[in-house]
Amino acid sequence: MDSLVSHRTTCRLCESHRVPLVLKLTPCAPVDAFVTASRLKEIQPVFPIDLYLCEDCGHAQLLDVVSPKLLFGDYIYTTASSPGLVEYFRNYAEEVCQKVKPTPGARVLDIGSNDGTLLSFLKQRGFQVLGVDPAREVAQAATSRGIETIPEFFNREVAKRIREEKGDFALITANNVFAHSDALGDMADGIRSLLAPEGVFVFEVSYLLDMIENMVFDFIYHEHLSHHSVKPLRSFLKKHGLHLFDVDRTPSKGGTLRCYAQLEGGPRPQAASVDKMIQAEESYGLYRKATYDAYAAKIDRAKEALQKIIRQARAEGKSIAGYGASATGTVLTYHFDLGESLEFIVDDNPVRQDRYSPGHHIPVLSSAALESHKPDYVLILAWRFADMIIQKNKKFTEAGGRFIIPLPGLRVV
Repeated sequence: MDSLVSHRTTCRLCESHRVPLVLKLTPCAPVDAFVTASRLKEIQPVFPIDLYLCEDCGHAQLLDVVSPKLLFGDYIYTTASSPGLVEYFRNYAEEVCQKVKPTPGARVLDIGSNDGTLLSFLKQRGFQVLGVDPAREVAQAATSRGIETIPEFFNREVAKRIREEKGDFALITANNVFAHSDALGDMADGIRSLLAPEGVFVFEVSYLLDMIENMVFDFIYHEHLSHHSVKPLRSFLKKHGLHLFDVDRTPSKGGTLRCYAQLEGGPRPQAASVDKMIQAEESYGLYRKATYDAYAAKIDRAKEALQKIIRQARAEGKSIAGYGASATGTVLTYHFDLGESLEFIVDDNPVRQDRYSPGHHIPVLSSAALESHKPDYVLILAWRFADMIIQKNKKFTEAGGRFIIPLPGLRVV
């Protein structure tokens, strides 16, 4: 077990030793480790998902690092399986091309390219594309579909090999993976070594300020080692020879930062958005412990409100199912203490069905189970998609079933 998790004592971005704990969450099993029936006898270990805040640069992060091989080796998540993400990446490709304007036929690299969804849209636009992703099966499937993908973790060493074989890149992208590495400095150095003189590094990360404002604390889990904000990112990139020249804030995934960086001294002008967002972060109190104390209290109140409804329903002999066999659903199941309350979990992704939830081993079934098993309540674990889920399952409510939406404010539909 010890070799599966290590605890770092310094900030991941600035290496300061002043990194106190600011938010304690219930330790949980690796959030995407949905197991098959043959593995039900295995006890899945749980690992901490506590949040720490650097007092020097303001970066929020997990200091307990679970072995990436354990987390990503048998990764089953694919972009194409997530509601709306394919369309999101189609628009993303268009927006980035409009803003960055890479030369037609230029080389594009996507780090953490998953099933190659984004690269396929860039390939359609005539770019030479290359992906890097450590999930072996996902990478092989992408390569067989014509999106060449290197099945490895991106680092300086891999970057050196790519540089020797392919040359430099006009555009490098990394979406929701710049939060996944414990060695972000190594990653940034690799990116710097591959960028063409006028090249741009575009990356998306979940935004810490939105995570607090929108109550998406279920985004805090082992894969998400860093919870980024603009001020710490700017100084970190500068340290690694990169210049953060623009940022956009988008509502995707509960709140996302899209950042644009170039080589230090690069040709693109500094946008006003960077300073503006840093000012907003400071006035919100994003780098102060008190903000996280208030956040923790709010999460506790949400848990108590939900538990009250569940206790009442169970006292009346009502049955409760969950909806959404997702990573965030695993965090909620542990932190809101739902392991004994849910009879089964419904999910629309066939890859998840007929598996069992991480740690608690709650069976995952297709949405047909709402009709066959007729639960009285369905707790929407994938609460950010609640409206879409309710709309899709009107038959359930018409037959007298009720949906419970736990966050951002509890409601029963």
